[in-house]
Amino acid sequence: MTTAGTTPLRIGLLGTGPWARNTQAPALAAHPGVELSGVWGRRAEAADALAAAHGTRAYTGEEGIDALLEASDAVAFALPPDVQAPLAVRAAEAGCHLLMDKPVATTVAGARAVADAAEKSGVASVVFCTLRFAPETSAWIAEQAAVDGWFTARAQWLGSLYAEGSSSEYADSPWRREKGGLWDVGPHALSVLIPVLGDVEHLTAARGPADTTHLILRHTSGASSTVTLGLSAPPGAAGVEIEFRGERGTASIPGWAGAETAFRGAVDALAEAVRTGVPHACDARFGLHLTELLAAAEEQAQAG
Repeated sequence: MTTAGTTPLRIGLLGTGPWARNTQAPALAAHPGVELSGVWGRRAEAADALAAAHGTRAYTGEEGIDALLEASDAVAFALPPDVQAPLAVRAAEAGCHLLMDKPVATTVAGARAVADAAEKSGVASVVFCTLRFAPETSAWIAEQAAVDGWFTARAQWLGSLYAEGSSSEYADSPWRREKGGLWDVGPHALSVLIPVLGDVEHLTAARGPADTTHLILRHTSGASSTVTLGLSAPPGAAGVEIEFRGERGTASIPGWAGAETAFRGAVDALAEAVRTGVPHACDARFGLHLTELLAAAEEQAQAG
């Protein structure tokens, strides 16, 4: 249950897959302001292994979810989005703060239920859009947001997860294979463009090769942006590029240290929101808005 003044913040982890093993669990276990209060998984053996690796308790089954929520001030999610969403509602109703993965859900109704539950319960929430929390990129985004006169921007996020010969363990994710780059890496690109250029007031989407999606966005500042998203690019074509062009020239996003470091930044952001009661810019309501944009883009792209 929530105890905003608790130190350290007890955070439970829901999920035991590659993202949990490689990012969330190590970041939570090593964070000086956090007690990893437990790990829940659908498979008992996976929960046992991950919990043992980080010196905490394993939970499984429906009763295990309730027990972990009771033992936690907040919960972090490493689950498919449409599994995450109803469990996030459940956690909020139990009084737990939310540290969610992107996208919050793959339906607007699912994401809205999370945002409404967080607001009604008065819990803090953060959606882990990596570039908003990695130290190098978050500082760069803030710098660009403070500059006026942007004319246009270009964001390209191409992975080779589904390219021939890929051996990435993340390729085994059914939801990611079904929804493609739009839903997997689209939130990252939008989370950079929106704070700099303003909200999206008009969106056009079209399909490219394989799972690739192209977006043209018009922002409230008057600037426009183009976005290319995909997970099936040839390895030689994969990469991330985001640049802004305006009155003062061109600004290109720097590299960042990695997901675990960024996730520690998201933990810090959640702790600050819990302490101050001030919502973070990447909260559940922002996660809902991202879902609305992605759903609109998907509908347009499918219509052809």
